[in-house]
Amino acid sequence: AAVGHRVEHGAERYAAPVVLAPADIEALAGFIPLAPLHQPHNVAGIRALAALLPGVPQVACFDTAFHMTQPAVARHFALPRRLSGAGIQRYGFHGLSYEYIARILPQHLGTKADGRVVVAHLGNGASMCALRERKSVATTMGFTALDGLMMGTRCGAIDPGVLLHLMEFHGMDAAGITKLLYKESGLLGVSGISQDMRALLDSAAPEAAAAVAVLEPAASAPAAEALRPMPSPDPAGGSAPESGVHPDPQQGAPETAPETEKKPKRRGWWSIGR
Repeated sequence: AAVGHRVEHGAERYAAPVVLAPADIEALAGFIPLAPLHQPHNVAGIRALAALLPGVPQVACFDTAFHMTQPAVARHFALPRRLSGAGIQRYGFHGLSYEYIARILPQHLGTKADGRVVVAHLGNGASMCALRERKSVATTMGFTALDGLMMGTRCGAIDPGVLLHLMEFHGMDAAGITKLLYKESGLLGVSGISQDMRALLDSAAPEAAAAVAVLEPAASAPAAEALRPMPSPDPAGGSAPESGVHPDPQQGAPETAPETEKKPKRRGWWSIGR
């Protein structure tokens, strides 16, 4: 008998599952600064079982390990080398999910499985991974599980300048920004309704459509309407023209852009993986 653990972070030390020795448990505890929301719980579970079942082997499988095949150029940020040396780089996550998919791909794609394949891990947490010969060469998540795709309550990719602005002009500290980005953003933040795609697709609220549209730009017209900002005042009086209406200075009348062909509504997360 043995106990298996899904561990969030193996850093660069662990590229494969490992039977845990005391030194490994201490090493995993040392990675807590790299994954402060998940790693403490992983380590606590391992230590609790070591105390309860001291003679039972424990095996750790790492969510970062699958992405260790990525070339260095795919893992480095454009930051000073001293920071890269301190472990600040792209790691990627959802690796256990991608490893399983890579293993069964030949059953579905035959010899094409060893070509170039893009895989989507979709749910409340979401990411994508580019495979070549069923090995990870790039992924949307980076240093943390915040990066990349918009998720249920996580923002996904964001301009770092937004965070600097929140700190300087909105008085937010690290704890406040952490809560904002991990718990209050994504589908929940944009809609103000739910983080559940099913609830948003079933909702008639324009805010729900807006959240779907941010995730899926080819969403319906009501979503685009909900996302449209209010017209800004025109210095000369009146208001600025709406999107799609372009004033013609020669004729003095607005020219409306031609109506685009309507596309069938796509159904949320699942359309990404098609």
